[in-house]
Amino acid sequence: MVIVCSRNLGQSKAAATRLKGTTLALEVDITDGSSVETFIKAVLNRYQKIDILINNAGYAYDAKIWNKQIHEGSDEELEKIIEVDLFGSMRLCRAVLPIMMQNSSNMNHGSNIIGGREGGGVIINISSTPAISGRVGGFPYSIAKSGNITLTKCIAKEYSRFGIRAYTLALGNIATPATLDSVTEQIIIKAALGSPMKRWGKASEVASIAASLADDNFSYATGNTIVIDGGTVLI
Repeated sequence: MVIVCSRNLGQSKAAATRLKGTTLALEVDITDGSSVETFIKAVLNRYQKIDILINNAGYAYDAKIWNKQIHEGSDEELEKIIEVDLFGSMRLCRAVLPIMMQNSSNMNHGSNIIGGREGGGVIINISSTPAISGRVGGFPYSIAKSGNITLTKCIAKEYSRFGIRAYTLALGNIATPATLDSVTEQIIIKAALGSPMKRWGKASEVASIAASLADDNFSYATGNTIVIDGGTVLI
């Protein structure tokens, strides 16, 4: 079962219909703690557990904010993006972690120095390559996405003993309608040529990596940042 969520229920339903398998569309505003609480309760009432969380929400591209240099930006603009891109992820992680800890307790097996404890859950936070490399422009975005990388590391350190794993996906240029519709064709071409692969990534390529991380094949890896950008940023 995949839960698809958005601030707009209609958008959630539209996205859910494009996925294979069983899906459920729900509404949640991650800038609102009470909305997050209601959302989590709705999921638990139906399915009693949450195994995987992917924090994929992001503040919509705003050229007026993105094109400002650091000395030109305001606290309000910075807060707008951090509220969604970082605090939103933190709110969902805080809500889901106790549930995943309970998942681990319900497995009824002890920790072992060979093999360890599994079954708690997986959290994947979506970041971006500027959080690693920096860039000219979009400093509020880069700052917020850097926080997601640290959030992942903290979860990995604190909750691995409960069988909970955490990862960050640092994305480069991914061809989504929201991104492509907000920039010019010239920028699209320039961005493609800037990658060693000379193209944009596909959303399905990101989804495939996320699915692999959530699988037990990655059971002895946690806290990692995986860069998905066609080889532009190498760490």
